[in-house]
Amino acid sequence: MTTARTLLTDRLRLRPLTPDDRDLWVRLHTDPEQYPFAPWAVARTTDEASEKLDLALAHWVGHGFGYGVVEDRGSGEALGVAGVIHGRERRHLNLYYRFDRPHHGRGLGPEAARAVVADALEHGPALPLVATARPEHLASTRTAERAGLTHVGAADEGALLAGVPPEVVARARAADPADVPAPVVLVAPSVHVHRAPFDPGVRAEVLDLWCAVNDAGGAVGFLPGAARGRVAEALAAHEDSVADGRAVAVLLRDPVGALVALGWWVEGPNPLLAHRRTAYRVMSHPERRGRNLGRLLVAALHRVARADGAEVVELGVRGGTGVDAFYAGLGYEEVGRLPGGIRVAPGDDRDDVWMARRLDGRRLS
Repeated sequence: MTTARTLLTDRLRLRPLTPDDRDLWVRLHTDPEQYPFAPWAVARTTDEASEKLDLALAHWVGHGFGYGVVEDRGSGEALGVAGVIHGRERRHLNLYYRFDRPHHGRGLGPEAARAVVADALEHGPALPLVATARPEHLASTRTAERAGLTHVGAADEGALLAGVPPEVVARARAADPADVPAPVVLVAPSVHVHRAPFDPGVRAEVLDLWCAVNDAGGAVGFLPGAARGRVAEALAAHEDSVADGRAVAVLLRDPVGALVALGWWVEGPNPLLAHRRTAYRVMSHPERRGRNLGRLLVAALHRVARADGAEVVELGVRGGTGVDAFYAGLGYEEVGRLPGGIRVAPGDDRDDVWMARRLDGRRLS
């Protein structure tokens, strides 16, 4: 968690860690069965585990974010811990999650990690977000990947891993025995903000992504099979808005630099609407579905809009795609609907749905 707020998912509530969580923390970190792939990492005593809790609490005091407790939204039962903290060198953020053994196998790790990574991208320090896992611990690796991180390699001595400072690679295995394989490293996408028209290389990447999303059936302005030239004309119109200072493009790139998601914020022409932004062409790569990229892109868009002074953000959604439910899960409310306002094909009219939310989290009403 990257602020002293509560995060909500379908089943979970994530709140900041407090001294009252000592029993949960000690139980999680002194149980050898919690560490089947790294038995050397278990706390040997209650005092040793408590000292680690004190460090986690001090991180909250010093930085305003840190590990949180994951609770069941219905019962309030504490299920585990999850969150991000600064790495020791203060050059990256470290993603962490650990659940009590009775709750393993329920898919709670990915659910919590997806929320935590999005929260870090929206509110956290602008540093690489990294997770490490034992190479045999495939479930932990899958959890990080489903949260949006990319496997970039093992932290072998002298390894150079994409998106990871060298000293972070060295630190990743500092506490491990010398005779065990190095942990694997995973890295979250980075945010790239464009306030000027794209150079030719980036423009080609954006066109490639846009056409791929079109052809996969994404509701981003065209139907599958749309000619690249038509998409290029629409892209040129967005770039004109960027050149005029009325729009900004937000791109997500994976650790090796591949473009994986993008969207635009556009200001209205009326100064009375200066506190609002409208999102256009919000899209992620169809070959990377299920990797949390849509949520991470919206988090990055919110970060940029908030930094630009926006208070209310809005977007249009094509009915019948299920996308309105996705945005509702991110705090957007339906504020208007034109039945049949979008004609996909003869006899196939869809509702044109307008959704909005406040960036401070308060309800629009």
